[in-house]
This record gives sequence, C-alpha cells and structure tokens, in this order.
Amino acid sequence: MILCECGELIKRNTFKEYIQTSMNPSTRTIGHTSCGIIFNFIDGKRQKEYSSKTELKTLALRFTEKNGLDNEFIGKFLIEVDRLKSAGKYSDYDILIMAFERLNKNIHR
Repeated sequence: MILCECGELIKRNTFKEYIQTSMNPSTRTIGHTSCGIIFNFIDGKRQKEYSSKTELKTLALRFTEKNGLDNEFIGKFLIEVDRLKSAGKYSDYDILIMAFERLNKNIHR
C-alpha cells in the first residue's frame, strides 16, 4: 500500500503510465486515479518516508478529509500523530495507520 501526497492510502485505485526516467525513456510506473499524481520510483523521487512535523500534520489533515472524519476525531487524531512522531521511530505511513487504528479501537469499545 502507498500513502499518496493527497492523503489517501492507495490499494487499487491506480492507472498504468509510462514516464521518462534516468534508466529509460519509457519506464512503466503507476499513477493515482483520484488525484493524478504519477509515481517515479526509479529516480528516488518517492514520497518522503519521514517528513517534518508540519509536513506530517498537513498530510494527516488530508488523510482525515479523504476519509470523511468528524472534527472531534480529527483533533484526537492529530494529537496521536504528534505523539507517534515524537517517538521518532516510525515512518509517515506507519504513524497515520497506527494513529487511526488506535483511535478506532477506543471509539468502538
């Protein structure tokens, strides 16, 4: 699964694309259907795995918008994201998923 810059977790919502890379003038890759972002995995132009706190919170807000979460959940989600980021040992993807899962467990108890 890929965490897109638009804040959506991508499982199947992709399209095939060919782009020019340093390896080949026509390299096969994928793009995200919802926002149109095309991923260049060859030239190291991947999404950041470890963003700054500000960048991660922006991504977290996009994530909440894409998943239609309410304002009360968003506040708690951002606090949990901040806690996990402060631990300093998780990637952006792991932080967003862990924060979401932790809050979902608390809600459904």
